[in-house]
Amino acid sequence: MNRIVARLTARTLLGRRRALLLVLLPGVLLALCVFARVFASLDDDASARAGIVEGVVAGFGMAVLLPLLGLITGTGAIGSEIDDGSIVYLLSKPLSRFTIILTKLAVAVAVVTVLGALPVLVGAVVVTGELGRVALAFGAGSLAGGVAYCALFLMLSVVTRNAVVLGLVYALVWESLVGQIVPGAQSLSILQWALAVTESVLGDEATRLGIESAVDLSTAVVLLLVVVVGGTWYATRRLRTIRLGE
Repeated sequence: MNRIVARLTARTLLGRRRALLLVLLPGVLLALCVFARVFASLDDDASARAGIVEGVVAGFGMAVLLPLLGLITGTGAIGSEIDDGSIVYLLSKPLSRFTIILTKLAVAVAVVTVLGALPVLVGAVVVTGELGRVALAFGAGSLAGGVAYCALFLMLSVVTRNAVVLGLVYALVWESLVGQIVPGAQSLSILQWALAVTESVLGDEATRLGIESAVDLSTAVVLLLVVVVGGTWYATRRLRTIRLGE
């Protein structure tokens, strides 16, 4: 970890336009949860509460909010510096490529944790009315998924200049469309791996809330580690191929 790289990355990610979008997305989630809490009489209707948890907290918070935040932060952490050539400033410093990648990933994960996983947890608290197993389960699943999304999209931004397009295709086409049609495609979905973590923490309540992952927990943990560790390693390897003056 390097404090100067972390400070520069945070400044890039939290610039005015990007910060507005980063805050807007969790704001929509929390507004939906508050709206449901106020107008849906959730205290007296357990089935309605379960439907809101499945549709809003899982359906929007984990399936839409997390991948979009991961895409914005993962690609924004280093992609713009590679595109405009300013990455050579960092590469000219006596810093290892691994330190640069790890620091930028840590900042991206911190942003997704604060603006993604935490709002999902708070949204679950608002809907259920308590900081219990349901809220903690969605918080844990969102954190696991958020880290994986950041690692994947940061790696893509080092590998290709079309990282944002590829990321959108993965998040919106592969996970949301292909995964619903092609058998087995869900096994290669970060969303499903994150849901496996959530389902495991929920235990018997998962069925009542309609939370069911396409993979078991052990498989999900292995695949999450492969993406995070493998993505970090490959991004570091590709960054070493960038030469000053290119």
